Amino acid sequence: MRAAAIFGPGSSAKNLKPFHTNSEATWLTDLPGNPSQADAILIFGGDGTIHRYLPKLVKLQLPVLVVPRGSGNDFARALGLQSMRDSLAAWRNFSSSNGNVRTIDLGVITAISTDRAEAPIPHYFCCVGGVGLDADIARRANQLPRWLRGRGGYVLSFLSALQKFTPSAMRISSARTAEPIVIAAFANTPSYGGGMQIAPHAQLDDGLLDVCIIPRMNKLKLFCLFPSVYFGSHLSVPQLEYFQAEQLKLETNEPLEVYADGEYVCRTPIEVSVARAALRVIVP
Repeated sequence: MRAAAIFGPGSSAKNLKPFHTNSEATWLTDLPGNPSQADAILIFGGDGTIHRYLPKLVKLQLPVLVVPRGSGNDFARALGLQSMRDSLAAWRNFSSSNGNVRTIDLGVITAISTDRAEAPIPHYFCCVGGVGLDADIARRANQLPRWLRGRGGYVLSFLSALQKFTPSAMRISSARTAEPIVIAAFANTPSYGGGMQIAPHAQLDDGLLDVCIIPRMNKLKLFCLFPSVYFGSHLSVPQLEYFQAEQLKLETNEPLEVYADGEYVCRTPIEVSVARAALRVIVP
């Protein structure tokens, strides 16, 4: 067995010791240069760490095991990996049989450029991308200390972002609404932001993104709506729009920031699509 390990913030080689289940295994502490150098890749971190390595992981096409060690672990949660113990059990299974590997989709965000000479750069995401209030929340949360981000940082950032937020007019293909929008989220996994079930029906391998659009509403109603997102019960609000799409285009009057997996990606206008069967993952 040959494996590579990637350590996100707050993780180090000492976290790798429990995974030394095979005395004959050899380890790299970085991404392999090509697929022949490793049989699997372990990532110790959260959604942001995974996001940053997605282009190389897609290219290598090696099985990836996520060990949830970040402030937000929604991708690991979607894979059924709630803790390091779950990841360790999945690793032992993989080491003995290699049978617990699943192929999943990824989302892709591509900025639309007016410069035809400039080739568009696709940005993969594993969980949820968004424009509007949630992008502002993600930006504010990233400015918090790491220990605080993992202990309610998204909630704290929501309260400060809501005070100053103004909805923007967005044009979204496949969407019915054209009025100013508070949040436009496109999801590959059910949750983001540390457990917020923005897209409770999303699946990792159905070839579709689940899109949730929250139109303009007064701030008191938004404040009351926020807790319901943790349970997915926000979908009962009549004004919300929820649908699935294989591809969509999102345009705004003024460029707005786009975030995915809690990380800044680009500015609007954008195209969002699905990369089918783009990543192989080790699951329980």
